[in-house]
Amino acid sequence: GRHHIMRVFQRFPTQHSDLVHDVSYDFYGKRIATCSSDHIIKIWDQDLTGQWVVSSQWNAHSGSIWKLAWAHPEFGQVIASCSFDRTVCIWEEGEEDDKGNKKWIERARLVDSRESMVDIKFAPRHMGLKLATCSADGMVRIYEAIDVMNLAHWPLLEEFEAHRGGVANCISWNPAPFDRSMLVVGSSEPSVKIWEFNETYRKWTHVETLASVSGVERLGPDHRVHDVCWAPNMGRTYHLIAAAIKDTVRIWKVKIMPDNQRVPPEEILCRKDHQSEVWRVEWNVTGTTLASSGDDGKVRLWKASLGDRWAPLSVISGEDDTPDAHES
Repeated sequence: GRHHIMRVFQRFPTQHSDLVHDVSYDFYGKRIATCSSDHIIKIWDQDLTGQWVVSSQWNAHSGSIWKLAWAHPEFGQVIASCSFDRTVCIWEEGEEDDKGNKKWIERARLVDSRESMVDIKFAPRHMGLKLATCSADGMVRIYEAIDVMNLAHWPLLEEFEAHRGGVANCISWNPAPFDRSMLVVGSSEPSVKIWEFNETYRKWTHVETLASVSGVERLGPDHRVHDVCWAPNMGRTYHLIAAAIKDTVRIWKVKIMPDNQRVPPEEILCRKDHQSEVWRVEWNVTGTTLASSGDDGKVRLWKASLGDRWAPLSVISGEDDTPDAHES
C-alpha cells in the first residue's frame, strides 16, 4: 500500500564552498554543526524567527572534515571533528567576543592514526567523557578525558584492529547503561562486527559478525558499510542494530548472552527502497523508528508493525517535486 509522504519543513543554504559531509544536531536538537571538504566547521543556532543562522565558523583542519560529534551537554558545549588530515580535534565553546560571536577553542588534537580518520562517536553518558574513533588503517581507538574539567588531556585508553588490511568505516556504541562496553564497527570489506571490552583480559574482543562478504552477496570493493547505528534499548530483551550497506538498509536483532552462550543474530530487514547509495541510518530516542537517507534525496522512516515485521512508515522528500505515486 501507499505510505505517507512528508514535506521538508525547513531548508537553508549551508554556505560551505565544497561538499558537506556531516550535519550533526546537539543533544537537544537546538544547535547544528556542519563540516565540509572546505576544511571549515560551522555552528548554527536558531534565531527568534526559527531561522538557522551561523553563530560561529572556523578553519578546523588541513583536509576534508568527514564527521562531527557533540558531547553530552553535562560536559559543556564540546564537539569532536575528524579529518582526512589524520587527526581528531576536540573543540569547546568559549566566551563571546566584542561582536557577540562565540569563539570555539581547540582543546586537544589526537594524532595517533597514520591514515584518514573517518568516524568519531562519544560514548554514552554513563561511561564518562570517552570518544571512539575509527580510521582508514582499520584501527579503532578509545580516548578518555579523565578530568572533565581539563579537556586538553585525552589519553589513549585502548586500540584494536577492527579490520585487518582495510578501512574501519563507521562505529556506534551500545547505549544500554547496564550492559558491558560494546561497539559495532562497519568496514570496507564489507563487514559489520560487534566488539566487546573484556574486563578480564582488559582488551576489546570480537564477539559477533552481523554481515560479512559472504552474507552480502560478494559485493565487490566499492560496497562498503557507510553507517551503523545501535538502537537505544527501552526494555527489550534483545538489541537492534542498523546498517547502511551500499544501496541497502539493514536491521539485525541481536541477543547479548552471558559468557560462552550464543544466539545467532537475525536479520529482520534488508530493503533497497532508496534505489541508490544509502549513506546514513539513525534511530529515534526510544529505538522504535529508524531513519535512513540516500542519494535519492529522501529520508525514509522504518518501524515495526504488528508481528514485529519491519516496514516503511513514511518518506520525507528533500525535493519540491511530487513524489512518485508508486512508492510502496
